[in-house]
Order: sequence, then structure tokens, then C-alpha cells
Amino acid sequence: MESKPVYPLMENAADTLHATSGRSVNAIDLDAVARGELSPADLQISPEALRAQATVAADAGFRQLAENLMRAAELTAVPNAELLRMYEILRPGRATEAELQTLAATLETAYQAPRNAQLVREALQVYLQRGLLKRTMG
Repeated sequence: MESKPVYPLMENAADTLHATSGRSVNAIDLDAVARGELSPADLQISPEALRAQATVAADAGFRQLAENLMRAAELTAVPNAELLRMYEILRPGRATEAELQTLAATLETAYQAPRNAQLVREALQVYLQRGLLKRTMG
């Protein structure tokens, strides 16, 4: 049976945590920086680390924080340029109903991010209720 992560993770689970690159977080230190061994991927949090942090948050009773961390874990699969595009689309008045539906479907199917897809669908409902969708000429 797999044990649950214990806070603080860097003291209690560092040997099991890895950066996006796969490098152990134990191997990310000032000496590695001085030797020029680190890449940007060594400094990016992995989805596993975010899920471990979510477990800690949920166990401590911070359900909303845990859910946010789980959504963040899903988003690690999305390229940065695509994330910025999605962020722009989600701003009020920037997207049509169809564009937001497409965004939710893309998150769910292309990136296996169902929590984020659901969040976009919830935003769409609020945008519909409050008149925050992009106005189209017609």
C-alpha cells in the first residue's frame, strides 16, 4: 500500500519527488546550479509533486486548495503558449459560447484535464448568466 505524503514534502518525501525533467528534487541545489547542470525543466514542478501537495492539503481540510492543486497538475501537460491563449480566451468578453465549449473539449480530450474542462464549463454558465460572452456582429 502506498503511503500518503506528509507535510512538509521537502522534509518527508523529497526522495520521491521529481522535477518535470525527472531529476530528483534532492539533486536540485546550488552546487548543481554552479556546475551549470540545471535546465528550465529542472525548475518546473511535476504533476506528481502537485498531486502530493493536493493530498496534503485535502488531508488538512483545505479542499479548495487541494482542488486548485489538482487542476494545476492537469495543466502541466499544456504547453505555455497554449496556456496563455486559454487565459486570454477566458477573460470576460473575449470568447463566444462556442469558443468556450471548444476550449473545454480541448482540455478534456487533448490534455486529459477534466477538472479544468469542468471549470471552463462552469465559467461559461456564469458568462451566459451575466452577459460576459464576446459580442458578435449579426
